[in-house]
Amino acid sequence: MPLQKHPLEREFPEYVAQLQLLQRCDGHFQHLVDEYHRLDERIFTVEAGRQALDDCLLLGLKLQRVGLKDELAERLCQAKASADLH
Repeated sequence: MPLQKHPLEREFPEYVAQLQLLQRCDGHFQHLVDEYHRLDERIFTVEAGRQALDDCLLLGLKLQRVGLKDELAERLCQAKASADLH
C-alpha cells in the first residue's frame, strides 16, 4: 500500500463546506485542524523513513490523530445538521 497523508478534505469529503466554514469562523476548530495536520505530517515523515521513532511512540501519535479526527468529525456533523435545519 502506498504511503499517503490523510488530509481532512479527503477524510471528510461530505463535510468540505462545513470544514471551510468552521476553519474561518471558529478559532478552536482551527486549532484542532492545525494540530491534526501537524500530527499527520509527523506520522508521514516517520513512516517515510525520514525520521526515526519507536513503534510505540508512533502508535501514540496515530491514536492522537484518531482522537482529533473523531472530535473534528463530531463538530463537522453538528455543523452540517445545523445547516440542514436552516
